[in-house]
Amino acid sequence: MADQPIPVSEAATATPAVAGIGPGAFPARGVPIIHQVNWLGLWTLYMKEVRRFFKVQTQTVWAPAITTLLFLVIFTVAMGRGGRMILGVNFASFVAPGLIVMAMMQNAFANSSHNFLSGKLQGTIVDYLMPPLSSGELMTALAGAAVTRAVLVGCAVSAAMMLWPGVHLRAAHPWAIVWFGLMGATLLSLVGLYTSLWAEKFDHAAAISNFVIQPLSLLSGTFYVIHNLAPAFQAISRVNPFFYVISGFRFGFIGQSDIGSTNLAVLHGALALGLLNLALGAGFYALLRSGWRIKS
Repeated sequence: MADQPIPVSEAATATPAVAGIGPGAFPARGVPIIHQVNWLGLWTLYMKEVRRFFKVQTQTVWAPAITTLLFLVIFTVAMGRGGRMILGVNFASFVAPGLIVMAMMQNAFANSSHNFLSGKLQGTIVDYLMPPLSSGELMTALAGAAVTRAVLVGCAVSAAMMLWPGVHLRAAHPWAIVWFGLMGATLLSLVGLYTSLWAEKFDHAAAISNFVIQPLSLLSGTFYVIHNLAPAFQAISRVNPFFYVISGFRFGFIGQSDIGSTNLAVLHGALALGLLNLALGAGFYALLRSGWRIKS
């Protein structure tokens, strides 16, 4: 009797006691195994995205610096002659901070607007969905990589502009440089993630860039102060979030801004940008968690 084989059904129920294998050894579907932040997974995805754009750094970091420097050269030659002064500084020093943060925002959008889109088109979206990462961790890693590229571009653009005579960059308010630079890059990285989630082909992402991002960037006070505009156009400029990013970033360098006549107005703009990014982040988190356009 003792040598008789154990029936399969009994063996299956007895296996969980051996090495934890069998029914009951795994949680039910949908029950998370990692109950805290998966820092290793988050860091791994972040570094993967950073290395992706850094492998072609000539195109993703240094080329924007050269392009932005050409903008500075053209506008300085065309409009900066005759000792023209704006907000207490020469034209080159006035326009340089706006060009720096504009390049940062555009490259943050370029980096994040192709994450999910390229995955959907190339069939590699599973690389984002299969790892044990929550929606918040996935969003943080992708947005963080886009902000990292923006910061590198900002440093490269600043270094390139130092070569142009007449540009004097000094940190009048370092907190404003850091805050508005990061908030502008975060804003566009989130907009890029929304775009990559919504778009079905690269033409859709290009349309957002050409008809939304570029006009808002160029019409945000990068090359002028809004006080020179008619009252109706000043009101329109004040609902453009890019205006607060560029004017606040410029305030960090020259200590003057057209957001308002006091430093408190700049602080209000800084808080408004922070709240806008929180709202955009919460909205994207909800969409990503629902699987909209990526799991259906």
